[in-house]
Amino acid sequence: MTSSERAPALYRDGMISVTAGVGMALIAFGLVLTPGPNMIYLVSRSITQGRAAGLVSLLGVAAGFAVYLAAAVAGIAAVFAGVPLAYSALRVAGAGYLLYLAWQALRPGGTSVFTPKDLPADPPRRLFVMGFVTNLLNPKIAVLYVTLLPQFIDPDRGSVALQSLVLGAIQITIALSINCVWVLTASTLAGFLGRRPGWLRAQGYVMGGVLGALAVRLATERSRTALAR
Repeated sequence: MTSSERAPALYRDGMISVTAGVGMALIAFGLVLTPGPNMIYLVSRSITQGRAAGLVSLLGVAAGFAVYLAAAVAGIAAVFAGVPLAYSALRVAGAGYLLYLAWQALRPGGTSVFTPKDLPADPPRRLFVMGFVTNLLNPKIAVLYVTLLPQFIDPDRGSVALQSLVLGAIQITIALSINCVWVLTASTLAGFLGRRPGWLRAQGYVMGGVLGALAVRLATERSRTALAR
């Protein structure tokens, strides 16, 4: 079979493009580096109760990601085929929330995520449940799966569910890897950044710029469903 004959098969199999994979990776990387409920909870838990507690909490966060991924795989096709006006509204809402996160990163006087909340010591089961619930109620993750992930789906490439699965797996791998770094280094980073406020400001500027650019892209890009018509 020639390469030209194999290419259509890849499209039918629901393979994502390199551009979609890289784009999803960049968004996932930008979001996980921006302070949010998951990062705040994991860092606070790791500093106040230790790395083991942080890792158990991270397992709960991973379970929350699995729920979002399952929902995306099961229902993302309906977003494309069903209610385009509702999808457009969600896309605009997602852009607005990203702008809010960008402002939170850029605004002066913001509290560092490495100034942890005082949390009581909890048993492993509660740590897992709290990590799970924190992620399920995390608006950043909801925005990601409802409004950002569909931007990288190409219906011409075949199975929308398979594309959703691959894109979600990319996001989860990056998110869990970076969050694991936060858990393992939280105490060290808290001390380092506490002595270097300039580093915190630089991180805020970079992440604010990334999120602002993603918000503009999301707000101005027509949905792929409309483009496919």
